[in-house]
Amino acid sequence: MLSSSPSSDASSLDKAMAGRLPHGVYVPMLAFWTSSDEIDVPATQRHAARLLTAGVAGLVVHGSNGEAAHMSRRERRTAIEAVADVVRHETDSHGSVPIIAGCGAQSLRETVELCQEAKEAGATHALILPPGYYASILSKAAIVAYFYDVASRSPLPIVIYNFPAAANGVDLDSDTILEIAAHPHVVGVKLTCGNTGKLARVVAGAPKVRTGRHDFFVAGGSADFILQGLVVGAAGTISGFANLAPTACVEIGVMFKDGRLEEARELQAEVAKADWLAIRYGFVGVKAMMPVMYGEDEASCAEPRRPLKQLDVAALTEISQGMAGAFALERKLVAGP
Repeated sequence: MLSSSPSSDASSLDKAMAGRLPHGVYVPMLAFWTSSDEIDVPATQRHAARLLTAGVAGLVVHGSNGEAAHMSRRERRTAIEAVADVVRHETDSHGSVPIIAGCGAQSLRETVELCQEAKEAGATHALILPPGYYASILSKAAIVAYFYDVASRSPLPIVIYNFPAAANGVDLDSDTILEIAAHPHVVGVKLTCGNTGKLARVVAGAPKVRTGRHDFFVAGGSADFILQGLVVGAAGTISGFANLAPTACVEIGVMFKDGRLEEARELQAEVAKADWLAIRYGFVGVKAMMPVMYGEDEASCAEPRRPLKQLDVAALTEISQGMAGAFALERKLVAGP
């Protein structure tokens, strides 16, 4: 039995609708460090402004690309506040932009505390991983109950984060995701598992568990299947590669919407080729390409926090060459006709 059942009263539904996420590309922002190993607020804000200019639908702070596992709670708050400040200043030109903060922890208590702190810092939504430390003795019912409890107690709407590699192998199937999606304060899911069949099932099933409402945000978790997701009804993507080529990722959706499928396929193919390197090398590979894509002023942004280190020359050369086509298209799109 679930310890907290979803409320069906009008105020609960109003809160859910208020937390509805707009369709589009969301970027799990990188974390930027100073030479003294502190959060680089100017670099963080510069990058947030750059992404907004590219037309992304929202920003994600403390996702897997954002090194949340390397941050103290004070640092998490600092990063959210930095991004929220940029969003406030950009409102006139870009409109309201969601800020989704990674708030997952291993206990219900700490997860809810992180959600509260994220809200106070300026986040609009919370991204929640399944608690995986005790995965071997954690039942499906316990995981569903955990999400229901978080959703009922969090001041922020919840986005499920299905990333088995970051949750000790816990991989939520489509039935489990849809069971969690019945809670009105759970407003979406990020599928970094890369399972497009699961994505299609969740897209089709969500309205059935949400009393007919088409308000559940379903997104793939990498840029190599943006188009495939859109074809089966995804609301967009939450992709780390969009740190480097946000305009190209946005343009895939524009082309699809306009019916320019052949162009969309060609662009998706180039983005997928580049994203494969981002997947293989992780956020360290994405960070390494910041000065390649945005100039040497971003060289400090390429440094991960210890114990991780920068990649060797061979890896950097492979990534740079493999992403060159996507970078060229990004620059062409930014330059315009």
